Amino acid sequence: MVEASNGDAALKLLCDQAAGIDLLVTDVVMPGMDGHELASAARGALPALRVLYTSGYADDAIVRHGLDHAEVAFLEKPYDLHVLAGKVRQVLDVA
Repeated sequence: MVEASNGDAALKLLCDQAAGIDLLVTDVVMPGMDGHELASAARGALPALRVLYTSGYADDAIVRHGLDHAEVAFLEKPYDLHVLAGKVRQVLDVA
């Protein structure tokens, strides 16, 4: 697991360590580059990258950031580690 403090730092880490990363877990709403922008940019370098979005904001804020719950893997905050682990497994198991 690698961790970044913002979208720009995350994108750099993803590009630097591309071969070892299968899943991006990102908040939807972040200062600067939001989660959707980060995922789009990362998939430019890593087309097979899976993405799990998370947010504590209401649905309308999520939609304003260009995401549709039906089309993406999403986990609403707050969540515990068991729920996160289950969702990660689910996203990684999708063919």
